[in-house]
Amino acid sequence: MYPGQQPGPYPPQGPYQGQQPYYPPPQQVPYPPQYQQQPQAPQQHLGEGEMRLDPNLTPDQRQLVVRIQQQAKTYAYGFVLGIPLTFGGAHYGITRAPIGFAATAVGLVAVAVGLFAMARMRALKQQLRLITPDAWRSPAAHLPGARKAATLAAYLNGVLVLLSLGAAGYLLYKGAGWGAYGNSFGFGALVLGAFVPFGMGIAAATTIPQLLRVIPAGAKVGRSLYSIIMVLATTVLVEGIKGKSPLPALIGAVVVAVCLGAMTLLGRATRRMRGESV
Repeated sequence: MYPGQQPGPYPPQGPYQGQQPYYPPPQQVPYPPQYQQQPQAPQQHLGEGEMRLDPNLTPDQRQLVVRIQQQAKTYAYGFVLGIPLTFGGAHYGITRAPIGFAATAVGLVAVAVGLFAMARMRALKQQLRLITPDAWRSPAAHLPGARKAATLAAYLNGVLVLLSLGAAGYLLYKGAGWGAYGNSFGFGALVLGAFVPFGMGIAAATTIPQLLRVIPAGAKVGRSLYSIIMVLATTVLVEGIKGKSPLPALIGAVVVAVCLGAMTLLGRATRRMRGESV
């Protein structure tokens, strides 16, 4: 070691003994990649409320998800506004004055917008499936346990279809006791309320073909829909207890128990289709 040389892991740089070694500043190396990655982080939450995005999705795939979400909002607005106007306006036009049919016309336009948005949303989902097939099919689809779990989930979602249609019919039946058929506003609100479980039944029916292809998303959708049915059944149970009516209370209790059991089984089926241990 030369006099004045500082000990270290690097040999002296240059031909002179007194020359100080050059160390590149280490903090300048990792920062540029971090600055490039930071704007992409919020994009991983663009589909919240509908689906959780895979961070490995390409920009084109993310754009499709955003467009699906926009079409879903348009679909919801079209039906939420269009159904009460259509049926309430028709009720008013028949029972009161023909001016009510003007509201029916506006409602039909809103429903048409919702139907168009629904068709666009289905087409965009199909495009997304074509470019992300691995995100929709279980990697454990070849295993007997995953296929058995998918079949069980398909049966459970079939029961969900029956429960949803039954809830729609129950609301239409109870509407007579609530006086909803006697005024236009109540009739429009009743039809909208019955449309919610009816639409849930249709949504549950569309998951059955997915589950037969061992797609875990179908079980997740069914589990979420069962939770909504359970809330409605809890309302029926509470009303039956308050009114001291044994039949509604019994029906509500049975539906709540069925929903809890189905949600538990669907959760296990989802994990099995993913290849996870239960």
